[in-house]
Amino acid sequence: MANPNNGSVRGFEVIDAVKSAVEKVCPGVVSCADILAIATRDNVVILGGPSWDVKVGRRDSTTASFSGANNNIPPPTSGLVNLTSLFAAQGLSQKDMVALGAHTIWLARCTNFRAHIYNDTDIDLDFAKTRQSGCPRTSGSGDNNLAPLYLQTPTVFENNYYKNLLSKKGLLHSDQELLNGGATDALIQSYVGSQSSFFTNFVTGMIKMGDITPLTGSNGQIRKNCRRVN
Repeated sequence: MANPNNGSVRGFEVIDAVKSAVEKVCPGVVSCADILAIATRDNVVILGGPSWDVKVGRRDSTTASFSGANNNIPPPTSGLVNLTSLFAAQGLSQKDMVALGAHTIWLARCTNFRAHIYNDTDIDLDFAKTRQSGCPRTSGSGDNNLAPLYLQTPTVFENNYYKNLLSKKGLLHSDQELLNGGATDALIQSYVGSQSSFFTNFVTGMIKMGDITPLTGSNGQIRKNCRRVN
């Protein structure tokens, strides 16, 4: 798996179960790509976030690029310039980036936030100490220990993630980079003051992200099993 998500991306068994059920009713019609897109939307809604119309008709790729994933997925050590560049390369603006980058739910591995809690200065000291208690300084020790990306309500989709950034309580280095005296500070402030504004821009960003070079028509295939090509 690509370095930014190595050991962190889970839940594929849920997609397997959905694909199996769909194939029994409607074989060879609904792609794994569409199932992932719809499941993402439904998960956001279940956790209290906004809904949107998911465009369907995608087909599944027959290849994957390990180097492409490593080069295009922003690592948690990214600074604002690198984050902006990587999103721009996919046709996504800073407004899209700040909305889509909201780590408002779930967990992160110690290895992804160790450097931030021990080495960075743009972090609340008490928050850093709390996270250090479950993430030893030494690499290889406790790498898989987990901490919530958002401290208070890690299973609710909301705008409080941005409020944490104001208190310098972003778990990842890349989180706090969004509010660190740079060009995106004003967007953070706007999302703190208006959850509806965050939701609106998040939906816009998700739709734009779903439009990034999808395979359609006769390109690709409809996988029978999401874990392998036909």
